[in-house]
Amino acid sequence: MQNLSYRVALGGIVSAFCLMSMFLTGIFPLLYLVLPMIAGVLLLIVVMEVGIPWAWVTYIAVGLLSLFVTYDKEAAMIFILFFGCYPLIRYYLKKIKSKSLRTVLKLLLFNSSMIIYFYLNTYLFGMQELLEELQEYGRHAGKIMLLLLNPFFIMYDISLDGLCEVYLKILKPRITGKKA
Repeated sequence: MQNLSYRVALGGIVSAFCLMSMFLTGIFPLLYLVLPMIAGVLLLIVVMEVGIPWAWVTYIAVGLLSLFVTYDKEAAMIFILFFGCYPLIRYYLKKIKSKSLRTVLKLLLFNSSMIIYFYLNTYLFGMQELLEELQEYGRHAGKIMLLLLNPFFIMYDISLDGLCEVYLKILKPRITGKKA
């Protein structure tokens, strides 16, 4: 089942679902963070089924295509900067034996991605005026954002383990017709 046509087909199907999720950010703008998360979670299927190299190819394809297909460019940017690549990088981070080092690296990756996202979003999409209008709060917006988002990242990271288990124990047996 690991032949080339299977890998290409699975990558194409997952890419289509990821792109559909990214496209929906234009229809449901309030979900501009949730839908890229879902697209990133779908990449876990490629990692578990055909391996990490194919998952990287799928991530790159979805990232590039989402720039063209997605109406909400902020959602495409957050997918490319974090939610698309994190499930793949997490594969490598899980190999680190020290849990504290692994946690620090995950938080460092998340925070650096969010800082890059914040500055790209601010200066690329012209939000400098908004930060200036907020005066003192605007200068600290990035710090406040990180403070608020870190607990959500930790919950997201924990939920990825659960979602992998759900796929392997419930969904995969139903799809393939074989016991886990």
